[in-house]
Amino acid sequence: MKLLQKDIEKDNAGKVQTESATGSVGSSRVRTTLTLCVETIDFDTQACQLRVKGTNIEENQFVKMGAYHTIELELNRKFTLAKKNWDSVVLDRIEQACDPSQKADVAAVVMQEGLANVVLVTPAMTLLRAKVEVTIPRKRKGSCSQHEKALERFYEAVMQAILRHINFDVVKCVLVGSPGFVKDQFIAYMFKEAVRQDNKLLLENRPKFMLVHSSSGHKYSLKEILCDPAVTSRLSDTKAAGEVKALEDFYKMLQHEPDRAFYGVAHVEKAADALAIDTLLISDKLFRHQDVPTRSRYVRLVDSVRDNGGTVRIFSSLHVSGEQLTQLSGVAAILRFPIADLSEPEDESSSDED
Repeated sequence: MKLLQKDIEKDNAGKVQTESATGSVGSSRVRTTLTLCVETIDFDTQACQLRVKGTNIEENQFVKMGAYHTIELELNRKFTLAKKNWDSVVLDRIEQACDPSQKADVAAVVMQEGLANVVLVTPAMTLLRAKVEVTIPRKRKGSCSQHEKALERFYEAVMQAILRHINFDVVKCVLVGSPGFVKDQFIAYMFKEAVRQDNKLLLENRPKFMLVHSSSGHKYSLKEILCDPAVTSRLSDTKAAGEVKALEDFYKMLQHEPDRAFYGVAHVEKAADALAIDTLLISDKLFRHQDVPTRSRYVRLVDSVRDNGGTVRIFSSLHVSGEQLTQLSGVAAILRFPIADLSEPEDESSSDED
């Protein structure tokens, strides 16, 4: 949905006011086709809704030329998107978005005592579907009943969030991460309740649950979960795991062989000119830049790396790994061979004097 930024043509239902000869005003709903030149977009990541606002650019019986209108794009409703130029990156992302296999096939529950985040990991973003917070009183000397009752309420709330927000027909793996033994106690509680309630959905999908360690129950701990080697091997066919591994490889290269790990668009472009890039890591945020020449600059970089046999990883800025790449200017590269002289900026003043 983040790709839709130009002219959009769509059937749209709306109210039309009419005024009779006597001055009375009435309204009725009509269905018409509008063509908008899109000026602003508003994407709600939680509700997965996209609203576009722009001016009407085609004559219409009900909407004046140049009138502002807002349209909400819905799933399974046809619309036409027109752009003057379709670059290779945009076409590739549209193809991925239309691929039925590219869906939210990973879910995660990151938890600690009293706090849990239920997350869906899609190829385009990380969606927080539920946040569960329950106050857990401390254990008291000689009595733990209040503590245990609060834990049961917490585990029950997390279990209901899983049942409500995770589609087991699509999800291949559910990662449950926590510090200590919280995850083990929760899983034991959930499947004990599933047996008691005869919940076939949970019992049939038990093999999909995977327990992993995390340092906390906050959403940012999802990154360390996806970096776990056991998780990486289990999720080897998912885009999110590929992004996390590529970023981890870059950091390892930066630490051990800094002459083969570059970041920043100027240095990465010089490495591309030397045909040295093996893997290009680039944030999709750069392809939404308002300045067309700047956006084209990144597209040319991607095309150059691909034409010379390199691998291109386009990171979603809505993923935890994409957020981390954005902090490194949004573009980085792992090189085939070291290029030491690129690590130092060129002295342009001295070259001009020569």
